[in-house]
Amino acid sequence: MNAFALSLAYLRRRPLNTALNIAMLAIGVGTIALLLLFGAQLRGALERDAAGIDMVVGAKGSPLQLILSSVFHVDIPTGNVRIGDARALAENPAVGAALPLALGDSFRGWRIVGAEHAYPELFGAEVARGALWSAPLEATVGALAAAEAGLEPGARFVGSHGIAIGGAAHTETPYRVVGVFAETGTVLDRLILTSVQSVWKVHEHAAAAPGAEREGGRGEAPPGPEGPVLLSGDPEREVTALLIQLRNPIAAATLPRQVNMTTPMQAALPGFEIARLMRNIGLGIDGFRAFAWVLVAGAGLGTFAALSNALAQRRYDIAVMRALGAGRGAVLGQILLEGVLLAAAGAALGFALGHGAAEAAGGWLWREYQVRLDGFAWAPGEFGLLAAAVAVGAAAALIPAIQAWRMDVSAVLARG
Repeated sequence: MNAFALSLAYLRRRPLNTALNIAMLAIGVGTIALLLLFGAQLRGALERDAAGIDMVVGAKGSPLQLILSSVFHVDIPTGNVRIGDARALAENPAVGAALPLALGDSFRGWRIVGAEHAYPELFGAEVARGALWSAPLEATVGALAAAEAGLEPGARFVGSHGIAIGGAAHTETPYRVVGVFAETGTVLDRLILTSVQSVWKVHEHAAAAPGAEREGGRGEAPPGPEGPVLLSGDPEREVTALLIQLRNPIAAATLPRQVNMTTPMQAALPGFEIARLMRNIGLGIDGFRAFAWVLVAGAGLGTFAALSNALAQRRYDIAVMRALGAGRGAVLGQILLEGVLLAAAGAALGFALGHGAAEAAGGWLWREYQVRLDGFAWAPGEFGLLAAAVAVGAAAALIPAIQAWRMDVSAVLARG
């Protein structure tokens, strides 16, 4: 019988201890694997959504709220800024491009975003059906929003004030869907895009007295194709935010401070805010991870105790093996192999539990928050986790293995 088969046989002789040690290690490894998957995929999703955006400018308030609302579309906007102020910033030599956004409305919880055609280009988006919006009250819809809300080219829908379901409906200014984007795997999939001028038009109609719109309000959105907002818009009009692309990295160190100190607007850097958000989330993750490592360590101690007790019961068997010609190294290796097998079984079960939990949680997160969590992905650090789990098993078996290696064969056989 080889060492592997012998180790399995000894483990099967202690089914309860073996199962408990494997289960404890599996829970610890599974928890850590789940946290690694969540952290890595969340950071990856945030970085994908913010790709190509160096700075965001909006109304004064929380920088993180500004980023969450204007880049990731998961929070309430901090307010609006005047086009005159936005235009002055866009003309700064350090600014390469400035994309205005108009936020505040939704349809069945899917956010309506007033933007220019350069906005979907940030995500490399392509139109799968229909075309991009080109006239007032036309909309092109993200893949997920279109599927969930039943919006196809030719459909009409009415936006509601606010980003939550149940806001006042703008029944007098319905939108017409002219296109649907192909899926991008980014925040764009959850959005309904239209022009900034269309958002202005909707809110003008809601705020105007009867007949006011027919008389023509100040800066009313012109019919037909709509021009760049920052060049053609009334300086007193407002947008919610500007997505800024800078000409050089040096500007990222100086321009935000300049905007914050010399204008009525606020500037925030997505990279910095993402890092701060991940640190805040990491505080909770670190607590769970520490608890999981305690479980792993506890499993190692349990393995050590189980092997030590088993050694006391198997001293005569080991002595007979030695008498029949098994060397010290073979005995030491056989005990170490038991610890490694226990750890490998626990780690394998743990990875299955962790990835299975990630896949199950991913389905729920996608249905509730449209956040992706793929249980079939592999996170950086999981190979290290596997190595650490096997090392814990080997370390737990080391002292019993050394005791078996140093055993006095003659004395054990004499006692019988």
